[in-house]
Amino acid sequence: MRKVFHFDSPPEPYVADAAVLCCFDYRISRAVRKFLKKQAIERADMIVVAGGAKTLASPRNDFEQDFILEQVRMSIRLHQTKRVLVMSHSDCATYGGLAHFKGDRNAEADHHRGELLRAGELLTSHFSGISVEPYFVKFDGIWEVRNADGLKSAAPAKQTGAREIA
Repeated sequence: MRKVFHFDSPPEPYVADAAVLCCFDYRISRAVRKFLKKQAIERADMIVVAGGAKTLASPRNDFEQDFILEQVRMSIRLHQTKRVLVMSHSDCATYGGLAHFKGDRNAEADHHRGELLRAGELLTSHFSGISVEPYFVKFDGIWEVRNADGLKSAAPAKQTGAREIA
């Protein structure tokens, strides 16, 4: 082997601040990184796949959902993760983009709200003792999602500073 890039990283085991499930769409990657930094999440186990939370809420097949659940399970087992952020975003191609909602951003947000809450419920039903925080990434900010009772999908986490979609 030939070293092609040098960096210094601590080799010690770590405890993850959170596992983060999000889409691999480049348009949201910078916003997600900045949001995690604002949330004081320095050590994130990133689960980055097409569709993000869609892989749990409405997967194309059982393998897709099982794979994501296994990734979360590994984060919990290997890095003692207690907090999971699930994200979806506006104009996501795996949902057919904004065009699937005929350009109606409210209909799109409502659909994603349901998907994010469903993903959160699935996670809390599989893993006791974790906090699940659902977020919808729009092109003007990141929105915290709450259920009809005004609660997040799991145990409350620290104040996020994000706006919410009720």
